[in-house]
Amino acid sequence: MDVWQLPDIRDALINREFGRMCQLIRQYGEVRQDDIAALTDLSQSFLSMLESGARKLTNIDKIIQLLDGLQAPPDLTGPMLRPSMHYPPTGSAPAATSRS
Repeated sequence: MDVWQLPDIRDALINREFGRMCQLIRQYGEVRQDDIAALTDLSQSFLSMLESGARKLTNIDKIIQLLDGLQAPPDLTGPMLRPSMHYPPTGSAPAATSRS
C-alpha cells in the first residue's frame, strides 16, 4: 500500500502536521516508531514527542530528514524540501562565467 496516496496522510503533510502524519503512516503502514526512527535517523523518543504534540518540527533540516527517510514524493513536498535539486554537491563550486 502506498500510504502517500491516502487523503489523511496527504492532508497532514500539506498542513505540515508532521506528528499526525507519522501517526497515520504508522497506523496505515503497520510500522512502529522504531521503524520510522531507523528510516529517518531521528530518535524514537523525538518521534514520540512529535506524535504527542510535545515537540514541533520546525527545523528545515529535520523536516527534510524526516521526509527523505519516509520517501515522501516530491509532488507532495515541493521542490524546496529537496535540496539536492537546488544545490551542487558538497565541495563543488558553481561554474564561473565571464562576460566579454
